[in-house]
Amino acid sequence: MQFPSILAPKRRRPRSATPALVFSAVLALAALLSQQPAAAQSNTNDDVLLQMKQAFQRGDKARLSALLPQARGHALEPWAAYWELKARLQEASPNEVQDFFARYPGTYQEDRLRNDWLLLTGQRRDWDNFSAAITGFRMGDDAQVRCYATLVDALRTGTATQAQADEIRRNWFAQKDADDGCLTAADRMVAARLMTPADAWKKARLAMEANRAQAARGAVTIAAPDALPLFEELNASSAKFLTGRAFVAAKSRKELVVLALIKVAMADPDLAASQLDSKWGPMLSAEERNWLWGTIGRQAASKLSPQAGGYFANVTKNSDLSDDMLGWRVRAALRAGQWKEVAPAINAMSETTQLDPTWVYWKGRALASERSEERRAQARDLYQSIAGSRGFYEMLALEELGQRTVVPTRPAPLTPEEKAAARANPGLARGLYAIAIGMRPEGTREWNYATNLHDKGGMDDRALLAAADFACQREVWDRCINTSERTKGVVDVEQRFPMPFHDTVLRKSQDIGLDPAYVYGLIRQESRFIMDARSGVGASGLMQVMPATARWTARKIGLTDFSPNQINDRETNITIGTNYLKLALDDFDGSMALAAAAYNAGPGRPRNWRNGPVLDAAIWAENVPFSETRDYVKKVLANTTNYAAIISGRPQSLKERLGRVGPRDAADPEPSKDLP
Repeated sequence: MQFPSILAPKRRRPRSATPALVFSAVLALAALLSQQPAAAQSNTNDDVLLQMKQAFQRGDKARLSALLPQARGHALEPWAAYWELKARLQEASPNEVQDFFARYPGTYQEDRLRNDWLLLTGQRRDWDNFSAAITGFRMGDDAQVRCYATLVDALRTGTATQAQADEIRRNWFAQKDADDGCLTAADRMVAARLMTPADAWKKARLAMEANRAQAARGAVTIAAPDALPLFEELNASSAKFLTGRAFVAAKSRKELVVLALIKVAMADPDLAASQLDSKWGPMLSAEERNWLWGTIGRQAASKLSPQAGGYFANVTKNSDLSDDMLGWRVRAALRAGQWKEVAPAINAMSETTQLDPTWVYWKGRALASERSEERRAQARDLYQSIAGSRGFYEMLALEELGQRTVVPTRPAPLTPEEKAAARANPGLARGLYAIAIGMRPEGTREWNYATNLHDKGGMDDRALLAAADFACQREVWDRCINTSERTKGVVDVEQRFPMPFHDTVLRKSQDIGLDPAYVYGLIRQESRFIMDARSGVGASGLMQVMPATARWTARKIGLTDFSPNQINDRETNITIGTNYLKLALDDFDGSMALAAAAYNAGPGRPRNWRNGPVLDAAIWAENVPFSETRDYVKKVLANTTNYAAIISGRPQSLKERLGRVGPRDAADPEPSKDLP
């Protein structure tokens, strides 16, 4: 297919599974195996699958080809065949790929290979084979493939549309890393004058802020290819570039100065502010200055600097800022108590972002702070639009309306037919089997595909409840919880908030005066009750305890004869984890929010983050600089409130658990400096 002239180009690692779980997974596959030939049912050689996984990770094509015949007839044969063909996809013929699609129709592996093949044919500009494969693609969650597909649609008709250009722009801006699909499509749309060089410069800015120089370089190539040597100079040393470049009359030179100042701001926002104020500001456009002040303000806000508000005050037009900058503008305003700045910043966000419960809630709080009854009525409407027990801000909105979190009414019991349909689903069965034999990442992907992507729109609520029940019954708690969380119209609290190891958790918590709901809330966020969970940094078990932390806590509580391998023992893990959490809670004056932050990010960081004004803990949590820890604190506290409602049977307040956060009182005992 030729280009028409209008578009001419210018943190979990699995360990060994328990025998009981493997056996239950084999039983779960009964329905699947009964549909296969008798010979297929005799292949239960799990070891060959594990060997093939290792060979795939090593890129050992010969080993994969040699082992594939031994995997024929195994319940997880689609994985074996996928690894073997994926490893040599660059050399595979279109017929081989089509044969794979035909042999494993409807499976995750068929769609996964289709995704891989679409990327490869797109990179090769093999639009005929791309078009042949895209029609059967169900996953549809790869932005690069979407860009290729939109481009091919334009090529087919010979005329690109503004709607197609808008779709490409959205996907391109959302991609952090350099990718061929959206870069190629954007290049064509700029050439067709449906996107502009300004779009490419904006992409370059976003890429520089994300420290993705390669993606920025690609965008500069589209916007101003002649400027690439200067881009390489500023990327090598922004300080040297800014010192030697005083003349910025040309648009490309001005944009390169913006990129250089972004690079400075990411490391030192105060230095960037000084340079923008003293030299570069008068030479740049209002939009360019606004973007830079937004970048500087965001970086200062993420460092909890009191200068952040002043930097944001230099922005003359909120709509010139990205959603991320606007989010930090709101956080800085909340921290400074500048409520009048909150709603205008949220109103400038994209429509999709404004619907996030975070910004719905804070806009409601901002409106409610005004004396106007009309504004307060608008605030109530905003609270009512999100209020419930599903999450942190939903619960806070509920309390603004004078209510507390209660246990939702459970949906009607699943019928035998609904349960049977879940057990008979081949993708769900393969997912559980893979998890059971130690292939958790593969099993999780297959499970998620079966519940969310196999059919357009994913499973409906009743099917999700049945799938979650299937996982719950097999004690695969992470799939149980995550699947049940996807229901929209009903909430099954026994699935969403299970309480495995109930007696042990309650006994260990109560022995040291710790709220068991808090312990359950933390475990649910840390490991989803996966006994053998291990993070990328070495944290282990239900409560994800680091080896050094485990040794320190064991000494602190007098646990004699402790050895690191004991951390994966359930009783020991809960003992160590609950005691460390109690020590952290005591160290932070009983603040659940601060102790949760310490559990996730270490105690040193929240000790610094608490300095500054005394804040509503919800405002403090929203200002936590690390996105992972910010999300973690909110989820642990929301989990805790839900578990408290379940355990007590009474309405519960999230606000009461949050309290307020501020600097340590000088009269209080010094914190435990050795707390790891």
